[in-house]
Amino acid sequence: MTGYLAPEGFVDELISELGDVAEVHDRLVFAPGPARPVSWVENVWYDPVRLPVASIKSAARELRSIQRNWALWPGPHNGRAKLIQEQLPHVSAKPLVFPSPTPTAPLGSWMMESATALIASARCSSPFRHGAVEFEENKTVPPTRAYLKLWEALTLAGSMPGPGSLAMDLGSCPGGWTWVLHELGARVISVDKAPLAPAIAALPRVDFRQQSAFALNPSEIGPVDWLCSDVICYPERLLRLVREWVDSGLCRNFICTIKFQGPTDHGVTREFASIPGSRVVHLHHNKHELTWMLVNA
Repeated sequence: MTGYLAPEGFVDELISELGDVAEVHDRLVFAPGPARPVSWVENVWYDPVRLPVASIKSAARELRSIQRNWALWPGPHNGRAKLIQEQLPHVSAKPLVFPSPTPTAPLGSWMMESATALIASARCSSPFRHGAVEFEENKTVPPTRAYLKLWEALTLAGSMPGPGSLAMDLGSCPGGWTWVLHELGARVISVDKAPLAPAIAALPRVDFRQQSAFALNPSEIGPVDWLCSDVICYPERLLRLVREWVDSGLCRNFICTIKFQGPTDHGVTREFASIPGSRVVHLHHNKHELTWMLVNA
């Protein structure tokens, strides 16, 4: 089987994507077979195994024999599980200071299935505990907390704009994503029908254009290094915009939020995911939305 940890509040979306499932433990869903390409997941447990728990010490010794770092997922018999986790090496969960690279040390996940057995996966899709990417927040400059989505997406992408880059921020008001791109050293074309927060609009490398993101013509804008979008629109409309830019060949790197205005549309999610070289993920800082990423830098 394979384990899939759903984002909080979106277990139904994950189960709908998976189809047949074998077991559900709160947000942790097990399904038969190898890992499937799903978007509504924060961490995938590859090749989980069941191990006997004869005692606290023997269970901890068994886990340590597989690898060093483990994160406990709460489940049945959590009190006994915590005693085992206390016997394992401590894994730091300090928030990241952006920009920082993702951790490189393997981090496994495990849970108590019963009083005498545990389920453990030494290899997971996320290097972060339960897929939760936490940052030391800037609580003074960004006008909203939406900037955390872009911080997370760029961290997971492993590539970022920098000095000399030209980035475009669509649906930029009030300016959190524009601020992130500017802080990284990029020049930013910031586009929204509503104005930016004054402090963001006054930044020296920000070119604010008060218009609809959907009125832009790629050939009139010209080459850009990064296209970022947190615009509020129906997913189908964003898909048309993305395809226009991809087909133009004028941008190599995209980070776009797919915002669902009603029920989750798995069909349009699959259309985004089918764009060559791209992926669709649910960030820890996403709500009822997904993030489409195509990064070639």
